[in-house]
Amino acid sequence: MKKQLFIPVGSTILEGNLVMPEKSSSIVIFAHGSGSSRLSPRNRYVAGVLQASGLSTLLFDLLSAEEESIDSVTGELRFDIPFLSKRLNAATEWLFKDRDLKTFVAGYFGASTGAAAALIAAAQRPDLIKAIVSRGGRPDLAMDFLPQVKSPVLFIVGSLDNKVIELNKKAAELISAANNLILVPGASHLFEEPGTLQEVARLATDWFLKYL
Repeated sequence: MKKQLFIPVGSTILEGNLVMPEKSSSIVIFAHGSGSSRLSPRNRYVAGVLQASGLSTLLFDLLSAEEESIDSVTGELRFDIPFLSKRLNAATEWLFKDRDLKTFVAGYFGASTGAAAALIAAAQRPDLIKAIVSRGGRPDLAMDFLPQVKSPVLFIVGSLDNKVIELNKKAAELISAANNLILVPGASHLFEEPGTLQEVARLATDWFLKYL
């Protein structure tokens, strides 16, 4: 089943795309990175692989069209991680009011700055979020919340993304929950090199199937 969603968050409406394979009982909610949206080709690719394994997915915009227009000029919202995590939390809670999803187990897939928002949101709702995957994430933007994260976390970083590798190593040390840091050989920050995004999707699928 595929549905376009209009998610109310306060006075703002956020657009989303929900895909629910038959007999699915788990859902992965995506938090995109700075300057991106629910239409991110990388996240859509990963979502497709997750769907093929039987996992439901939700890709949604963390910003409204008007906010995106403002942010494209000022850049003031894309790095406002507390703001983005509140958006993610609100959308998650709204989603779980759906009678078709009330019994589902959920996880977060966060990319770049979206990974920081996902870690904060998960720390605040351990009852709902049971696994997290961070792709090229910036967990350093969520440092104060990392000791509170109870969900198993997989950090995926490109082996060429040296600065982000160090940030992820430091973050992993602060998380007491099960976690792992995997470097994808030959990959840069955006995983544009041949085969690297496929490896991200494989690793994420294995992690979510294990914990969800």
